[in-house]
Amino acid sequence: MVVMPAPSPRRDPLATKLDPVFDPVRNAILRQVRAAFNKGEVPSDHTPPSDEALFARDSPIRMVHADVMGMMIGGIRGLFLQMLHPAALQGVLDYSNFREDAQGRFHRTAQFISVTTFGHRDRAQEAIARVNRIHTKIAGTLPDGTTYSARDPRTAAWVHISEASSFLAAYLRHARPDMPLAQQDEYYAQMAVIGRALGADPVPTNVAEADAIMRALRSDLATSTEAREVAEWVLAIRPKGFPAALQQSIAAEAVLLLPPFARSMLGLSRPGLAAFPARATTWGLGRTLRWAMRQR
Repeated sequence: MVVMPAPSPRRDPLATKLDPVFDPVRNAILRQVRAAFNKGEVPSDHTPPSDEALFARDSPIRMVHADVMGMMIGGIRGLFLQMLHPAALQGVLDYSNFREDAQGRFHRTAQFISVTTFGHRDRAQEAIARVNRIHTKIAGTLPDGTTYSARDPRTAAWVHISEASSFLAAYLRHARPDMPLAQQDEYYAQMAVIGRALGADPVPTNVAEADAIMRALRSDLATSTEAREVAEWVLAIRPKGFPAALQQSIAAEAVLLLPPFARSMLGLSRPGLAAFPARATTWGLGRTLRWAMRQR
């Protein structure tokens, strides 16, 4: 099921009058977006956002997760952060075929976020239960002999906060830098609903808690050859049906948004002059996508 974000209810009268003129262009863009998340193929079905979802329309989590560009950048940033946690990294290395099916992995993650944010609450709960069942099977031993499990609350907490903070950071940078602090707090509180359902603890419910938990969990992180190799591999991904230059720009923005400690641990350099064309590309396309989806 592909759940498409809803258009903004507040429309300019002139824009509404011109909609029929631009609809073919918008539809073409939306087909390309859906294809980009489905290995180059346009899915045969997509479902509109539900009025009986876990979260209300126009709530912060639905605004943040509806911004395609922010989610792509935030998704890569979140993956970089997650790979710094030895248990999260080992789980990927032991149980994932991400190297052979990177686009499939990104697609499944996007589907989970889409369904839990915009889908009917029953479908959302089913998706959460499915992930929890998968996580019960992910366990093993780290190179130093320490056992790990995807059901460990503290490991799940790092995975959760890596994603939540990354999605919000990318949204603030690319879509809405003036988002009120109260709405940012609400975003974390809404994401906490999903985080707790996936067994994460602690999970932040506001910006201040997110900052504090990020600092507290840094002691669990470690640099490694494997983490750096995965980071380099992510930067080199060229998804089918996705322009290589755009993927490079998205990756550059994700690296730029990383905390300095994370870039250092992963052996990544802060983009220099290359950051300017990357920002121009992602900013421009982000605006085009929001226009096509009739978002603010």
